[in-house]
Amino acid sequence: MKELIINADDFGLSSGANRGIIRAWQEGILTSASLMVGGIAFEEAVSLAKANPELQVGLHLTLVQGRAVAKHSGFPTLVDRDGNFTNDPALAGMRYFFLKPLRKQLTREIEAQIEKFLTTGLPLSHIDGHLNIHMHPVVFDILLQLMPKYGITTFRLSRERFIDNIAVDRQRLLGKAADAFIFASLAKRCRPELEMRRISFAGEVKGLLNSGRMTEGYLLKALERLQTGLSEIYFHPGSYPCQELKKWMPDYLHEGELAALTSLTVKEKLKTLGITLRNYRGEKKAYA
Repeated sequence: MKELIINADDFGLSSGANRGIIRAWQEGILTSASLMVGGIAFEEAVSLAKANPELQVGLHLTLVQGRAVAKHSGFPTLVDRDGNFTNDPALAGMRYFFLKPLRKQLTREIEAQIEKFLTTGLPLSHIDGHLNIHMHPVVFDILLQLMPKYGITTFRLSRERFIDNIAVDRQRLLGKAADAFIFASLAKRCRPELEMRRISFAGEVKGLLNSGRMTEGYLLKALERLQTGLSEIYFHPGSYPCQELKKWMPDYLHEGELAALTSLTVKEKLKTLGITLRNYRGEKKAYA
C-alpha cells in the first residue's frame, strides 16, 4: 500500500501563503499544514485552521529568515536588535553549531514556539522546520528533549532519493547532490534517536530537492516513483499579490504549486496509482 501526506509549509507567513494553503485544502489534495508562529499572518492562519478543523496543523519551527517569539539579549545573541534571525541559512547553521552560548537561547526560543502554538488550542500534530532547520544537529538535540515533554510524536525526517529526483528533473544537479548528501547524513544521525523514542516519521520526504518548483508536471512524474509505505511531499502554495512571498521566496512558483495541488489531472493520477491520501493522525482524505 502507498500512503501519502501532502503538507504545505509556511502557514502564517503571509495572507498570500494562507490563501493558497486553504484553497489547496478545500479544493485540492492537501492533508496538513505547518504553522509559523512568528509569521505576520499567524493569527489569520489560526482562525482559518479553526474554521477548517479537519486540516491537520503542525509546527514549522523557524530559526532563520523570520522573527523570534521569545526575547533574547546578551552577546552573542540569537537575533538582531529588531528580534529577527539572520536571513542566511549557512551562517545560521554555523553559528548554532559553533557558538555554544547560543544553545540556551535556542532552547528558550524553540520551547517558546512550541508553547505559542499550544496556546492556540490547535492540536499539534508534527514538527518540521523552515529550510529544514529542525534537522540541524544542535536544534535536533534540543527537540529530542522537548518533544517528549510536550507529547509530540511525529517528526519530518527530511531526506530524498537523489537518483529518483534527477530522473524526473535534471536541473541544479550539483546543488541537489549536495542537499541529498547533507540531509541523508543528518537523517542517518536522527533516525535511531527517533525510533528509540517512538517518534514516527514518513519513509521518504519529497520536496527537499525541488523546493519551490513542485509543479504539476513534476508531481505527476514523482507520484509514479513513490515507494510502498508512508511518504510525505511538501509544498509552498501561495496566492498573489503578496509582498512577503516575493520578499522571501522570489524564485518560488507559489501559484504553480497551488495549481498542482488542485489539479484534476493529479487527482486522477492518484486514483490510477492507488495512492491513499492521509494526514499524520492517519485520517484519510478523499480526492477533493
